[in-house]
Amino acid sequence: MSRPPGHGPGFEARRRKIIDTAASLFAQQGYAATSINDLGRAVGLARGALYYYIGSKENVLIEIQSRVLGPLLARAKEIAALDEVPLLRLRLLSESLLTIIFRRLDHIWVYEHDYRSLTGDHLHALLAQRAEFEGLVRALFAEAARQGRFRTMPPRLATLQFLNLHNHTYQWVKPDGQWDAVQLSREYCDTLLRGFGAPDADLTEVEEKTAAFKRDCPDLPLDPEAEWVPIYVAS
Repeated sequence: MSRPPGHGPGFEARRRKIIDTAASLFAQQGYAATSINDLGRAVGLARGALYYYIGSKENVLIEIQSRVLGPLLARAKEIAALDEVPLLRLRLLSESLLTIIFRRLDHIWVYEHDYRSLTGDHLHALLAQRAEFEGLVRALFAEAARQGRFRTMPPRLATLQFLNLHNHTYQWVKPDGQWDAVQLSREYCDTLLRGFGAPDADLTEVEEKTAAFKRDCPDLPLDPEAEWVPIYVAS
């Protein structure tokens, strides 16, 4: 949602807090079961004042979806364009996906459960972005198979396995728990890459390459919400 003209930073900060509160309520109760009155009570605003900040309940859902998929898709495009082997790019993409899951657990819950409550062009745009993200993952699996690093299998099936393993993490992970995004990405990719690997492929160097890349290329933060100037990209 764009900021209405004439409103300063105080307006934007208040709106962000409302969106965060809405994400928490939607995650707990569901989008459909949460009323504008519920949200108003949670943030201490009457209905009219609340609409002043958010415009509509669907606008809030659009914003929550955008906070997840917008930065994630942008980072995925940057990683996919790197002039690096596909296994390394899959590992970096895995860590970026898990990073945003850890950072925005409530948003992820709403993203996964309530996106079908969007209507019209908003739903079509979201589905197109989801398909674009899946396409980037699928292309990396196809490239790894062409290079002989992965065994031959339908790229879409491999993509679904990759996404299912990552996307369900929000259901059980705790931000202050036993694992973080780096640890889980390492474990997930070790399992996946060994399962997808061609019989004679040596996949043991992926973590070494990942550590070296992150050390040598600090301009690529794996936090999807961090700023990055794309320097290390393929020509």
